[in-house]
Amino acid sequence: MDRPFSSRFLDKTPSIQASRSIYLKTLVGGCFAMVLVMFCVFSIYWGALWEIPAHNLGGWVVDFDGSTVGKAVVRGLTAAGSSESDVTFTQVSASDFPGGWKEVANRVVEQKTWVAVVVQSNATGALNAAVSSVNSSYDGSEAITFYSVEARNENAYRSLILPSVEPLLIDICQEYAQQFVAQMASSSSLSSIASSAPQILTEPISYTTDNLVPFDIPVASAITFVGLIYLLILSFFIVMIGASAREVSGLETKLTTGSLIRVRLTSVFIAYFMISLFYSLLSRAFQVDFSRKFGEAGFVIFWMVNFVGMLSVGLALEAMITLLTVRFVPFFLILWIICNVSVCFMPLAVLPNIYRYGYAMPFYNVSGAMRTILFGTKNELGLHFGILIAWTVISMITLPTFQWFMRRKAVSETTALREEGEKGARP
Repeated sequence: MDRPFSSRFLDKTPSIQASRSIYLKTLVGGCFAMVLVMFCVFSIYWGALWEIPAHNLGGWVVDFDGSTVGKAVVRGLTAAGSSESDVTFTQVSASDFPGGWKEVANRVVEQKTWVAVVVQSNATGALNAAVSSVNSSYDGSEAITFYSVEARNENAYRSLILPSVEPLLIDICQEYAQQFVAQMASSSSLSSIASSAPQILTEPISYTTDNLVPFDIPVASAITFVGLIYLLILSFFIVMIGASAREVSGLETKLTTGSLIRVRLTSVFIAYFMISLFYSLLSRAFQVDFSRKFGEAGFVIFWMVNFVGMLSVGLALEAMITLLTVRFVPFFLILWIICNVSVCFMPLAVLPNIYRYGYAMPFYNVSGAMRTILFGTKNELGLHFGILIAWTVISMITLPTFQWFMRRKAVSETTALREEGEKGARP
């Protein structure tokens, strides 16, 4: 038998050869498994980034003017092809909004559409009146208003919505200005307008951008996206700490199956309750305002979202470590992270249809709840909490099932070894 700490890796003794073979098989097998993970699991995230947008976002154009300006804007926006814009506009009748532009803005906040371009009432009449009176205070930007909500998804707002809608509106306004000046060329008041109110000629119509709910808390990026990964990692730490504690203490083999299941569930519930509190206090320490939507209750709701969010992702890991063991659970961790992250950085509406599974994923629902609390976006907390609790309940069913299965397997193996030992001990 080899003495401890006395052998070299390339020694040809039977003991070292056997150890070397096991080591190389484990190492090569692990590396091959990582290659499979890269192509099978990482492809989920790469696929989400590969073609953005796979589909256009939906937008409304509402004409309260009903005259020349309104018709020009509607025609320009609805005629824009998908190759020209990442937003597809549909004309919606002004009669659908008895509350006027305020009702349109409210429906944008309520996420009925991603974008709404409103041609204000009497836009054509205001322009004609300015021409007649040579109004030096005329402001063409009052004719059109472009509504959107940055806090709904800041990445989509900055990289898809603004770069698509603003160039379209600029082109429409410039084209209208050219036609307007051509019509005014023979007017006797042209020189008077050019000297006293030149903006009527250079910018007869323009637009105003109204970001109804701005993403104005920079640290919220850590809460609504990157921080979700940290939340999952913290949950994984609790899973590993619990597994280590059960192994070191011997409870894994000493307790009955029912008692072990109760200990595991109780431990993680208490641990996540406390860890989620301190995780929430971290954001409070950086002066994040939780009172915009729900007042003083905002922080408590934020804490509960983090708590249920940790349960939804952490209990899944707690269940899978039972089945996969500590050795293989990191592979599930990678899959769990990638599947969640892939559906959070951009709206699901612009991703390939396969990513619609994201509506049921924990990260998507935690992020949606956070945006409601921090910025006051559409209140769907009931739906978000419901999905997160559903994940928790599923794991509370699978964990006992997996534990019972693995305990039964362990008992069978122990019994077989004992019987084999008794047979060997007989004369």
